[in-house]
Amino acid sequence: MQPLLLDVALAGILLVVFLADLFLPVAAKRPLAIVTAAGLALLLAASFAIDVSGSAFGGAFVADPLAVWFKRLFLGAGALAVLLAVDPVARTFAGRQGEYYVLLLASLLGMSILASAREMILIAVSFELMSLPLYALAAFAKGQRPSIEAAIKFYLVGAVSIAITLYGLSLVYGATGTTQLSGIAQHVAGEPSLLLALGLFTTFAGLAFKIGAVPFHMWIPDAYEGAPTVVVSFLSVAPKAAGFAVLVRVYLEGFAQLGPRLAPVLVAVCALTLLVGNLLAVRQTNVKRLLAYSGIAQIGYMLLALLTTNSEGLGVLLFYLAAYLFTNLGAFAVVTVVGSARGSDELAAYRGLARSNPGVALAMLLFLLSLGGIPFVAGFWAKLGVFIAAWHAGHSALVLLGAVLAVVGVYYYLRVARSIYLDDPEPGAAPLRVPATQGIVILVSAVAVVAIGVWPAPLFTGALAAARSVLP
Repeated sequence: MQPLLLDVALAGILLVVFLADLFLPVAAKRPLAIVTAAGLALLLAASFAIDVSGSAFGGAFVADPLAVWFKRLFLGAGALAVLLAVDPVARTFAGRQGEYYVLLLASLLGMSILASAREMILIAVSFELMSLPLYALAAFAKGQRPSIEAAIKFYLVGAVSIAITLYGLSLVYGATGTTQLSGIAQHVAGEPSLLLALGLFTTFAGLAFKIGAVPFHMWIPDAYEGAPTVVVSFLSVAPKAAGFAVLVRVYLEGFAQLGPRLAPVLVAVCALTLLVGNLLAVRQTNVKRLLAYSGIAQIGYMLLALLTTNSEGLGVLLFYLAAYLFTNLGAFAVVTVVGSARGSDELAAYRGLARSNPGVALAMLLFLLSLGGIPFVAGFWAKLGVFIAAWHAGHSALVLLGAVLAVVGVYYYLRVARSIYLDDPEPGAAPLRVPATQGIVILVSAVAVVAIGVWPAPLFTGALAAARSVLP
C-alpha cells in the first residue's frame, strides 16, 4: 500500500469532488475549485513528508525518486491550473464546474500512475486515463466552433498515437515474451531482432505524438489556439512531462542497450523539433500559437537532454521540466487575463500593457525571458545545463544548432515584450481586471522563475538525485 499512497489519495480527492458536485446546487459549486486546489497542494506537501518508496504488483508499479519527482510536478501543475481556472470556469461554465475539476483530477491520476508504471499494459492504460479527460476539457467550450475543432484534432491525433504505441508494444512483446520493462531490458542485451527494432521505433513514434515532437507536432498549434486558455495552460506542461516520464522509463530503462541504435533517429527528431518550433514561431501574431510553437522548440531542448543517456543529462531534463512548468503556466496565466479583458489573443491586445497593469507586464516579461534563456531566470540555467550535458555527451553539432536557434527564440519572445512596453495601447482598450486566484498563479510562477534563476542549486540537486536513482 505504501507506494500507492499518493495515487490513492489523489483518487480520494477526485471522489470527494465528484460526490460534492452531485449534491451541491449550481450556485454553491464555486468552492469546489478551492477544495480541489487545496487538496492538491496538501498532497504535494505530504509527498515531502511521507515515505512512499517501494514497488507493487510484482514490480509493474514503482515509487522510486524519479516517479515521486514527476508526481510532484503533476500535483504542482494541477494546483496552479485549478487556481487559474476558478474565475473563468465559474463565469463561463457555471453549471459544469464540478465536471471540469473531476476531468482535470482524472487526467492527473493517469499521469501519476504513468510516472510509476514499469509494465507496458499499465503504461498504455495510464496513457488513456490521462488523455481521455484532456479531450473532453479541450472541447469544454462546447458552443464554440474553435474549441470543438481543437478537441477533434486533439482526439484524432491522440487516437492515432496510442494505436501506434500499442502496435509497437505488441511487437516488443512478440520479440521478448514479456511486458515488464525489466524483462525487456534483459532480452535486448544481445543482438536485437528485426521485430524488436521495429517495435522500438514504432513505440518511440507513438510517444513522439504525445509530447509533440516534429514531425508529429501538427495538432499542437490548432489545439492550443482553439481550446479554452485555462485548459491549454495545463495541457502545455503536465501531459508533456508525463510523456517524458514514459520516454525515460522506456528509453533509458527498458531499451537502454539499444540506445546507440535509436540515437540517430532521436538526433534527427531533436534537430527538426528545434528548427520547426523556433522558425515557425517567428511568423506568429497570435500569442497562443506563438507559445504553441515555442513549446515545440522547448521539447527539442528536452530531447537534447534525453539524448545524453546519462545521469547528468537526465538530471538537467528533470530540472528543465520543473522550470518550464512555472514559466509556461505563468505565461498562459497572463494570456488568460489579457484574453478575458480584451477579448483577443492577438499580439495587438498586448500593446501598452505596461501602462495599464505594470505588475502583469513585468511578470510576462520574466516569463518571456525565462523561455528565451536569458540570465538570470529559471530558463537560463535549464538551457545552459542542457548545452553542457549534451556537449559532454558528444552532441556538439546539436548544441551549436540549439544555441543559434535560442537567439531566434529571443527575437520572437522580445516581439511580445516590445508590444507590451513600447507600443501604444489600442484605442478603447479595456482595462485589465486580474481575479485574485489568477493573480496568485502569476505571482507564484514569477517568484518561482526568479528564485530558481537566482538560486538553482536546491532544485538541480533534487533533480540529479532523482536521475541517479535510474542511472547511477
